[in-house]
Amino acid sequence: MATEVKIPSMGESISSGILAAWHVKNGDYVEKDQAIYELETDKITSEANAEVAGIITLNVAVDDEVDIGQVVATIDESAAAPTATTAPAVAVAPVTAKAQAIVAPVEIAAAEVNGTHHPLSPAARKAAEETGVDTSSIIGSGKDGRVTKSDILSVAAAPALAAAAPAPAIAAVATAVAVDRATRETRKKMSPLRRKIAERLVAATQECALLTTFNEVDMSSVMKLRKQHQEKFVERHGIKLGFMSFFTKAVTHALQAVPAVNARIEGNEVVTQHFYDIGVAVGTDKGLMVPTIRDCDQKGFAEIEQDILGYAKAAREGKIQMNDLEGGVFTISNGGIYGSMLSTPIINYPQPAILGLHNITERAVVVNGEIVIRPMMYLALSYDHRLIDGKEAVTFLTKIKDAIEDPSRLLFGI
Repeated sequence: MATEVKIPSMGESISSGILAAWHVKNGDYVEKDQAIYELETDKITSEANAEVAGIITLNVAVDDEVDIGQVVATIDESAAAPTATTAPAVAVAPVTAKAQAIVAPVEIAAAEVNGTHHPLSPAARKAAEETGVDTSSIIGSGKDGRVTKSDILSVAAAPALAAAAPAPAIAAVATAVAVDRATRETRKKMSPLRRKIAERLVAATQECALLTTFNEVDMSSVMKLRKQHQEKFVERHGIKLGFMSFFTKAVTHALQAVPAVNARIEGNEVVTQHFYDIGVAVGTDKGLMVPTIRDCDQKGFAEIEQDILGYAKAAREGKIQMNDLEGGVFTISNGGIYGSMLSTPIINYPQPAILGLHNITERAVVVNGEIVIRPMMYLALSYDHRLIDGKEAVTFLTKIKDAIEDPSRLLFGI
């Protein structure tokens, strides 16, 4: 009996994805609940586990685009698990062409590169006809050793050498050009997540009237509180007290004080939100994700820190869920952890605004007529000027500044 491995539904807005990696090889014996592949969509990256144990046959290759519901592999449950005395080579069902590419990519690639047949794209064929370049001796730099238009034009760019030299010399020139290009650049297909990020950023800049206002905040009080209570905080909650919980509470406080910022535009209507779900941007090797901390007005510092840590870990491990990324009303982006001094963040549309945090540096400032050294941070608030006026934006940012410089305001709601 064979069980089909299908791409599961991941939400109404997701219809396909890229099979980013196989964690098993064709013909492997897999255990139930073993991770078998990694799927990238335009929103999240997730792993899938085997529903049954048995011998797996792969139907698609890495980097193939797959649809929701598509069968990407089958698992033969009738096959016995290999033992220490049994050779791992078990009789497997016939392997598809794509699965063969997974099993032996090196041999296939070499056969295509060194073979006599170099398939040409329409653009490459046209370039060959126009330039008169003989492509039979060119080692292509394209995928699977294909001769590209660029390869042909590179050979054609040296007519004097081509005219004086025999065919082997032409091939040597082409090979040198291709090898040089291969060592100087790398091409990789853009992931669905990266494409979606690009689309959303472009949409935000094209559909919104973006404006950024700045302020600076003295971090002395927050740093003093963290140092004073950190040990007992960790002892009681098992997690460190960070800066993000302070800023999350400060943003919530500011949203309550300036409701115009807690809104969004839908068509010709302004929708004012009466809840405080704050997105926190998390950088991963797959791209930027913004998990949402729910009901921040009802949570304490420890709960917020736990949520941030949990979401960040899930995002980096590719285990974050769709509902973790939806429904935020405002976003906080902390570029300071990477050393950023100042930036103009782009809003997470359709949210109306985003707060950019930056690195903390000691600077000379004037306090009560005296020059003193204080740990200072620049704040940047980018917002949709169609919805939020300058007065509201400045008031909102000032509320955050006041709450950070005097955290007792958060306690009393002032």
